[in-house]
Amino acid sequence: MNTFEKLAQIDRRIIYLILFIVVAIPFLFKVQISMKPTSDVVEAYEFIDSIPEGSAVIISIDYDASSMPELQPMLEAILRHLFSRNIRVLLMSQWALGLPLGQEAIEQVAEEYDKKYGVDYVVLGYRPGLQAVIINMGRDLPATFDNVDYKNRPLKDMPVMEGIKNYGNIAVIIGLEAGSVGDLWAQFANSRYGVKLILGATAVVAPDLYPYKQAGQVVAILGGLRAAADYETLVKHKGAATYGMASQAFVHFLIIAFIILGNIGYLASRRKRRS
Repeated sequence: MNTFEKLAQIDRRIIYLILFIVVAIPFLFKVQISMKPTSDVVEAYEFIDSIPEGSAVIISIDYDASSMPELQPMLEAILRHLFSRNIRVLLMSQWALGLPLGQEAIEQVAEEYDKKYGVDYVVLGYRPGLQAVIINMGRDLPATFDNVDYKNRPLKDMPVMEGIKNYGNIAVIIGLEAGSVGDLWAQFANSRYGVKLILGATAVVAPDLYPYKQAGQVVAILGGLRAAADYETLVKHKGAATYGMASQAFVHFLIIAFIILGNIGYLASRRKRRS
């Protein structure tokens, strides 16, 4: 049996071990690959960069742990941009399981920038209802959350909520999407109230959102891990998405190599049988 035949019959456990090592290397050794940020990411970054200091934005965490690898780094990069520009952040969720993920990220980044709860940011919490929640926020945002934050503390006592009544006082809504809530933000928040939208989504969801951008209802769409890595580049803070993109690229090369070796081994063994 020649070398190629042996490689074609390699134990799958060895393949999984090699795959694990290749995935881990970029994270262990901080390996990066050079990428030019895409136009959509630059557009989102420049829009946020144009928001006046002291303005308020809403971030909606519309994903859970299964989509965390793609969207959590995106959230952290956006938060770093917002806090570096002294923009107030109102965090909420349309997915009940997403709220703890958003809370974890905002507390971590707020500590980096010495931001205070109730002054620079607030966690509004989760309310069921989807369309009803979005519409009611356009009428009376604090009342939609019963005028309290996620721990039932009065919003009227928090400086971060000063002057905020409805979407008219919000610079932009940033929805991070793993499902169909992005459609609802475009159909109800933008169409009905004209509020600006930036939507970040998993790679599989992002293509469904582009019609809203083409219609002018969305400022920009951030799609998948690549967009998160690009945003990390723009805010000059390399993180999980940057190393994840390197890991993903290495794995793609490895799989291509395995396919080539497997086919060579198959052809070699078939030729041997014929002879």
